[in-house]
Parts: sequence; structure tokens; C-alpha cells
Amino acid sequence: MKIDLHCHTFFSKDSILSSKKLIETAKKNGLQGVAITDHDTISGWKEAEFWAKKYGIFLIFGEEIKTKVGDILGLFLKSEIKSKEPEKVMREIKAQGGIVVIPHPFHHVQRFKDDLTKYLSLIDAIEVFNARQPFSFFDKKAFEFAKKHNLAMVAGSDAHSCFDVGSAFTEIEGAKNLEEFKKGILEKRTKTFGKKAPLFALFFPFLAKIGLRKLFLNRSKNFFQD
Repeated sequence: MKIDLHCHTFFSKDSILSSKKLIETAKKNGLQGVAITDHDTISGWKEAEFWAKKYGIFLIFGEEIKTKVGDILGLFLKSEIKSKEPEKVMREIKAQGGIVVIPHPFHHVQRFKDDLTKYLSLIDAIEVFNARQPFSFFDKKAFEFAKKHNLAMVAGSDAHSCFDVGSAFTEIEGAKNLEEFKKGILEKRTKTFGKKAPLFALFFPFLAKIGLRKLFLNRSKNFFQD
């Protein structure tokens, strides 16, 4: 099973990607699933679940939580993470039966700014390939860190537009459902694949922040209004 474990919809303030386009593109690109990991919100879960069922692919509920020392991905969540302190965030993810992933841990501005070894007992996986971050050197550094500390290795597109989706993904051979996929991560049976997203994709977060996402968000609210 192949799943892109790091995707943002327009419920993130820096994305123009609709849930429908995310799911549609993932299936078109040969993936069996995606994780929705919007910044500090789970508002997109309901819509993403609708389209995942419609297109017949697996959906992992997740969230990318911003802390004072860097971002933390929570996967297989049941509710929104309320904490903002790094250790508390990780413990809250664990309390939900979720998986703690450190995304783009060494990539310049978005790097994890604390000593990761302080959190080894709580970290399940390291993102060793991030398709949106342009420099492979830092991916290799993440790979070496995960290898040294016997942590699971995952990859994700960090998609903010349809041009990114599926550019990186994680595979668990033989997994037939999400429980088996999750077990495969925890047992460190992951395989990671990816290529860097086109450089023009880096501009979409800027376009989203200056207002383009509002158009898509308003359409979404109209579609899903009670």
C-alpha cells in the first residue's frame, strides 16, 4: 500500500488544494491513500472523508502542529491536538493511539530547533524525504538520523497544490488496510519513494496567503453547509 503521509488542503492558510483535488490526484497518481495533515486544524477532515469514500481510497486523519521548536505531525488521530509544547503534543498524539512523526527536521527555517534526541522515547518516525523542500542534503541528514536512532522512515509530498500530491509517498508491502499500514510503520517496515516537486509549486503558499484560498474555501463551505 502506498500513501502520501503529508498533505495540506485549503483549510491550511498556505494551501490552495481542495480535498476533492487532493483525493482525485492521489488516485490518479496510483496511490492507495493520503494523510490529511492541515496546519493546527482538523476542519478539513469531514470533507476529505467524503471524497475519500467517493473515490475509494484510504484516508489517514492527521494534523501538523506548530510548536515553539518546530512542527510535529500526528497521524491516525481521533481529535484535534490542543497542546502546543512539543513534549505535550507528542504525548497527546500518543494518548489518541496516534503516531508521532517529525517532518522536515533539518530543513532550514522549518527545521526542528531543539535536540531531537531529547524526544526519542516519544518519536515514532522521521520524515526522511520531503518533496516540497528543495535541498536533498537535508533529507539525507534526516535519513542518517533515523537510521542511527532506529526510527521508522517515512516520506511525504507536503503538498499545498495539486502539482505536489504523490510526489513522495510511503509504502508498506502487503498492507491491506490502515491498521496494517500503521502497524508497518511502527514495525519499521516502511519503504520511501519520492522526487522533488517542481519549483513553481513553492509559490502556491504565497498565493494562498494573499487570498486565493478564500475562493476555494467559500465554495467548500457552500457545498458542505448543513
